[in-house]
Amino acid sequence: MTGKHGVDIRETGRERGPANHVALTPLSFLDWAESVYPDKPAVIHGARSFTYREFGERCRRLASALSRRGVGLGDTVSVMAPNIPALLEAHYGVPMAGAVLNALNIRLDADTIASILEHGDAKVLITDIAFSRVIGPALAKLETPPLVIDIDDPERAPDGTDDGEPLGEIDYEAFLASGDADFAWEGPEDEWQALALNYTSGTTGSPKGVVYHHRGGYLNALGNAITFGLDRHSVYLWTLPMFHCNGWCYTWAVTAVAGTHICLRRADPAQIFNAIRAHGVSHMCGAPIVMNLLIHAPDEVKVKFDRTVEVACGGAAPPSALIASMERMGFRVTHLYGLTESFGPSMFCAWQDDWEELDPAQRAMKTARQGVRLPTLNAARVADPETMRTVPADGKTMGEIMLRGNTVMQGYLKDRDATEEAFRGGWFHTGDLAVRHPDGYIEIKDRSKDVIISGGENISSLEVEEVLYRHPGVMEAAVVARPDDRWGETPCAFVTAKPGMDGISADEIIAWCRQRMAHFKCPKTVIFGPLPKTSTGKIQKFILRGRAKALEEP
Repeated sequence: MTGKHGVDIRETGRERGPANHVALTPLSFLDWAESVYPDKPAVIHGARSFTYREFGERCRRLASALSRRGVGLGDTVSVMAPNIPALLEAHYGVPMAGAVLNALNIRLDADTIASILEHGDAKVLITDIAFSRVIGPALAKLETPPLVIDIDDPERAPDGTDDGEPLGEIDYEAFLASGDADFAWEGPEDEWQALALNYTSGTTGSPKGVVYHHRGGYLNALGNAITFGLDRHSVYLWTLPMFHCNGWCYTWAVTAVAGTHICLRRADPAQIFNAIRAHGVSHMCGAPIVMNLLIHAPDEVKVKFDRTVEVACGGAAPPSALIASMERMGFRVTHLYGLTESFGPSMFCAWQDDWEELDPAQRAMKTARQGVRLPTLNAARVADPETMRTVPADGKTMGEIMLRGNTVMQGYLKDRDATEEAFRGGWFHTGDLAVRHPDGYIEIKDRSKDVIISGGENISSLEVEEVLYRHPGVMEAAVVARPDDRWGETPCAFVTAKPGMDGISADEIIAWCRQRMAHFKCPKTVIFGPLPKTSTGKIQKFILRGRAKALEEP
């Protein structure tokens, strides 16, 4: 009912329909960019370059070829590839076919890859032949392996380190050629439809499938573009893995403004500096390890440039000294915070003009904080996880970071209990402990789940401990994060040997782990001795974290 102080939607004569409501999807960004800037460079990879018209055609060919192979609504298409055009094209072509993109972490071992392919019911696997040594054994573990399509990237390393054997029945380029460049794709009927499936180790070591929806991908991409200052002049260098939360949604954000994607197989400092000089790179993202690579690169590969290159940093919080070093080299660092469950970035350290007046050290302390929510996230707060009350903004009282909004996952695939627990009380619980400063900015102080972030990768301490406990000479083990200038954090293992087994060495322990799990998850440091415990026998990890932090730099 209407009155002079309000409007009733019924008075318009109709509710929403195709003329005034369309499901949001990041796929629409490619349609727009191709129609407005068809001849603008969209993707550059080594000697190859595709305009937006060509990029759009390749994505539609992929969608068409998948459809002709019976791939449709809700089917999972996995991709194992570095930052190359094929993976970027999959971010559009796979969902154009109505399917769900599962970008695989290229650092995982065969057992974990097999588990993910099985859990996600992968119908198709597109894989770079450089990873055949991992993918081959993974496929052998599956009762019903997916259709395998091989990528033979011409930019593979000439020294043979990227060599591998084809495993599939068709090459990627031939597969594209079998598709129709005029494929008439339709957007999702419901923007809540699954868009992507990303796996995170969480705290148990068992992969959890995080399901993204089209609405979240669309909104987080726009949030990235707004907060990172992307526009049609932007040249984005892919130093961040595209498999990380779908490249933190920058796979879609750069296209949303018709920017140019510069692909890069590996984050090599010489190649990064060369790309900045050759292509006029304006923006890039990565974990602190990428910044460390640039800071400590040999002087002969460093390049001076006459502009500021914007760098968004996520993962472990970058030390203020690292941020200051990047500034001296001509980079401006924006600190981001997020999780796989929040489509990547959910908060950023928004710049304040009065920070210009601070000295570099003070300014770096400000910019190292996790910051405030993206404008496309409804709410971010720090609250007591038990009472759900927001903590005071005193910079001292700790609580858990909680998120709410359209850029939070649908839930965990096939794990209703974990989903319900994550959304307890109507908020997404991150498990990260933080304080809120008087200016409203949030700063992480600890991780309640003991997740170690190394080179931008999440490592479950429980998973590493499980492997350590299987060693015949280990009686007790605990793993915590140790600060590392290069990787941000690395696993540090504290081990108590069994009686009579005092002769085992740190090298032996590390070798044991490297034979049983992905190498990046293995301890880089092993300390022997009794473990500190509470009166009830619980290991006091906060003491171990202090010991790890006090060790001399590796």
